[in-house]
Amino acid sequence: MTTSAITTSKQIDLTAIDRAPNLQDSTKYKYSRELEKFLDSGANLGDFDAVQTYALTLSASSRSFFKAALRLVTSDYMTRIKSNVTPETIGQAQAAIMRLDALRGAVTVSKQAGTKAHTWLSQAQVKEITGLCDGEIEGKRDWIILGLLLGAGLRRAELATLTFYALKQQPTKNGKMRDVLEVQGKGAKNRVVPIKPILADRLREWKEITGGGRVARSLGRSKILGDSMSAVAIFHLVNKYGKKIGLPKLAPHDLRRTFAQLGYEAGVPITQLSVLLGHSSIDVTQKYLNLELDLETTASDFIPLSGD
Repeated sequence: MTTSAITTSKQIDLTAIDRAPNLQDSTKYKYSRELEKFLDSGANLGDFDAVQTYALTLSASSRSFFKAALRLVTSDYMTRIKSNVTPETIGQAQAAIMRLDALRGAVTVSKQAGTKAHTWLSQAQVKEITGLCDGEIEGKRDWIILGLLLGAGLRRAELATLTFYALKQQPTKNGKMRDVLEVQGKGAKNRVVPIKPILADRLREWKEITGGGRVARSLGRSKILGDSMSAVAIFHLVNKYGKKIGLPKLAPHDLRRTFAQLGYEAGVPITQLSVLLGHSSIDVTQKYLNLELDLETTASDFIPLSGD
């Protein structure tokens, strides 16, 4: 088996992405989509120059997904080559592995430096956006979606697969019972997130309405409950409510950041926030928070502009 084995869409094996154990379904979809777009262009994955040239036409995010997908596929082929090598084919196998290894370096991704202007909601905005949900079945569903993103810091892929079985109770240090969510996050890592009583109570009420199963549920035009709600649908729901409060680009991840930021401002240690968010390190959590930029008092406040 050589790099020629991955030259056409008919021969490409995307199951390496499907079989990846530590990826969310939404991430697998993005990886597969980027490879399929490349193959649809008529190029092949065995052509280093074609891969490199194509990657330069992509946006930063698409290039990252393309690079990651390419790494998964080539790693899978390298493993297959090694498993089938014989004394007679070892030279050919080594050459193929070297070509595959070089192919993995065809796509380069530059990490952004500096500080990005992330979006966080204030406490007033949190009350405003959740207050827009009425008492009808759609409003109840939407409150649950917004409440879990804001009040539990869930990723939208985690929310899309969350079931009512995740709602449990655990004893606190003083012996009282506390409502928690047992969440399966990235890398199949479970974490426990304590939630407010109102969120737990509304989840139980929502369970009575839905009959159990997935928490995030679709609603047809006739307001008939479906079995589940996709991560994409959750994104559009959040965006719809964002527009209503003057934030037309609001995304589910902004609500997750809000969970972290408001918790940090209230005095929750960053180490605790990192655990609640399911981050691999505190460094990742720090990127969620406004730690470097002081928005209360800054240099521009003291610049005497005319007409001010």
